[in-house]
Amino acid sequence: MAAPRTKTRKTNRRALVTGASAGIGQAFAEHLARDGWDLCIVARRRQRLEQLARRIRKQYGVAVAVVAADLTDSDALRRVERRIDRDGRLELLVNNAATAYFGPFVDGDREVEERQIQLDVLAVVHLTHAALPGMLRRRRGAIINVSSVAALTPGPHYAVYAAGKSFVNAFTEALHFELDGTGVRFQSLCPGLTRTDIFEQAGADTSALPEFLWMTPDDVVEASLADLQHGNLICVPGIGYQALVSLGSLIPQEASGRIANFLNQRAVTPVPENKTPKRKKGTAED
Repeated sequence: MAAPRTKTRKTNRRALVTGASAGIGQAFAEHLARDGWDLCIVARRRQRLEQLARRIRKQYGVAVAVVAADLTDSDALRRVERRIDRDGRLELLVNNAATAYFGPFVDGDREVEERQIQLDVLAVVHLTHAALPGMLRRRRGAIINVSSVAALTPGPHYAVYAAGKSFVNAFTEALHFELDGTGVRFQSLCPGLTRTDIFEQAGADTSALPEFLWMTPDDVVEASLADLQHGNLICVPGIGYQALVSLGSLIPQEASGRIANFLNQRAVTPVPENKTPKRKKGTAED
């Protein structure tokens, strides 16, 4: 006899998470489902999304919609925007999908750099713009934009990624103040080193970095959701990274940039071309 199916719980709220097929996005989906949220999960990899959706439905009994979409493709991005426009129950948008490339900017592939900007910046702007009218009309909702501690310090050797995340921080902060009192909350989530596949896909070897620097996606998401409840605009998970960011703000920009350049050149190295994944470098968290 087949095992009984878990009864789906009816909820009045839905979260949409991009880059949900792995890493921080997957952790967001699982934590939100545990808290009773219905979900719409978005990423390029349909098979991984379907597997995640089946597991979440079975374990938590919430509704999970799957949308396979490459948010660097304008047609796919518009399709997700229209879905958001029509969703009268969307109360949380997590803009997590991102891509990265590690190495000297002058050696980078322009198409890869353009993809970074499309995914890390333009998709965030488009999906936020699609979600806000409904949230403002209902006078409730929240948007979490996943940034990085790279946005808070100089970023030599990942210049476009760091710049894109700096945009995410500035954009999120501006909307927080612009829409104060509307019932819509904002958060810019700035994790440090996190165990996801973004470094591998960016062509970066991080094996020389000490273990104590790393966080898990679960750690990051737990900190994010706790800070969202407390209304904190900037979330830097982990006491160690909070201390580093505070210390960095006291160091002159010239000095912090040179320190970052020194560390990135020695602790993080490009992966040899014959050992990089077969997919085009720069695809991750989506």
